[in-house]
Amino acid sequence: MGLKNSIVSLFLLVFFSCFALYAQEPQQKPTIAASTFSLYDIAKNIAGESAQTFMILPFGVDAHSYEPTPKQMAKIAQSDLVLYSGAGLEPWIKGFSFQKKAVDISAFVHLRELSVKHENHGDAHKHGHNHEGNSVDPHYWQDPSNMMLAAEQITKELITLFPKNRALYEKNRDAYVAMLQNLDTAYKTALKECKLDTIIVNHNAFSYLSQRYGFHTEPLSGLAPEAQPNAKNMIKLIKFIKEHKVEVIFFEKFANEKAMQNIAKEANVTADVLQPLGNITADEAKAGLGYDAIMRINLAKISKALQCR
Repeated sequence: MGLKNSIVSLFLLVFFSCFALYAQEPQQKPTIAASTFSLYDIAKNIAGESAQTFMILPFGVDAHSYEPTPKQMAKIAQSDLVLYSGAGLEPWIKGFSFQKKAVDISAFVHLRELSVKHENHGDAHKHGHNHEGNSVDPHYWQDPSNMMLAAEQITKELITLFPKNRALYEKNRDAYVAMLQNLDTAYKTALKECKLDTIIVNHNAFSYLSQRYGFHTEPLSGLAPEAQPNAKNMIKLIKFIKEHKVEVIFFEKFANEKAMQNIAKEANVTADVLQPLGNITADEAKAGLGYDAIMRINLAKISKALQCR
């Protein structure tokens, strides 16, 4: 009888121990899906360990041409919060049915309208690809002031969904905004006095940046990096480079760099990478580079290209 009681006692001890361990297991964290790297960087830094934040774009894939697989669409649909860039950047959003909360962040930032009449002037309004007929430039994250607005809205969305974490989100938001303010100051200081006023890029993803910090962009193609350059534009750029004594031109890792490399060779200048931050490469992700670090890398390159003091 004593042995039987001992077995029962041992069984009950194991049962209640397992039950206690199960009860102590943390609930599965809510998931936040972000369509671009800039939004992912904001959400990850503000949500911290309170949520599982993932980027919809695989590293190294161009944001303009990405189409999620059915498996990825299911993961997105089940997320507690979906943050998408908007302004026509993600055509796959159209007709998509979200099961929970989805937020178009472009509704909370300052957007730049495109103007067809400026198309041939090589300034910040130039476009060649209209993002499914859109009338605005979708690359708004290139302006740190827009990133501040996005951070504020994302914080509000997180607090609404998970109010118990309000203090954490507000603290992380303040730190993130302070980082953006320091970045903004660094750009203003570094680009204050420059010999040149124009950078040459393969596609027009830097209009917000150039407008905020007082320089111009001369792109080979329009808003989409996959747009095919024509011989006329290439000849025009080579002439511009030689006339203005440009020493560096830029391309992106997500775009075919062949045209820009050919222009660099013909004009006898250097070609370098400029990161538009719609997404990042796998190597950049492995190195742990965030928005701030990559924007500062861009700043050093732009400052050199514009021959700033």
